[in-house]
Amino acid sequence: MRLTRSHCEERLRLSERGVLATRHPARGVDAVPVCFVVDGMRVAVPVDLVKPKSSPLLQRNRNLDDDPRAVLLCDHWDSGDWSRLWWVRASMTRIASGTDQWQGLGSMLALKYRQYEERPFADLTVFEITGLIGWSGEDGPVPRT
Repeated sequence: MRLTRSHCEERLRLSERGVLATRHPARGVDAVPVCFVVDGMRVAVPVDLVKPKSSPLLQRNRNLDDDPRAVLLCDHWDSGDWSRLWWVRASMTRIASGTDQWQGLGSMLALKYRQYEERPFADLTVFEITGLIGWSGEDGPVPRT
């Protein structure tokens, strides 16, 4: 069943992780798991220092330099009860973020993920949500377990 916009927003905001898809100029879709926060119609994805990386110059950001559009997909799977399945897809465009915005989003990340309490991220990639769509095996807000 198609989710209402408000239910999509709630599930997106409460999701602990998602898959960010950007477009590589030669390969096409590049999809990577990410953590994120949602503030109104903005989504912030950290370039963190917690997980090892070969470089803070991530391919996803190079992809966004060529095409600022992205998709964030969040879902819930329950192999025992398919009525509890759901997914939300946010279509987004990367936007510039100012220092005040960066600080606020950084604080939100620190509240959502304890690993970010000391803010060990090199940068934030900030997006504006341009579209939301979602589906669930049952209607309504996020089911509580």
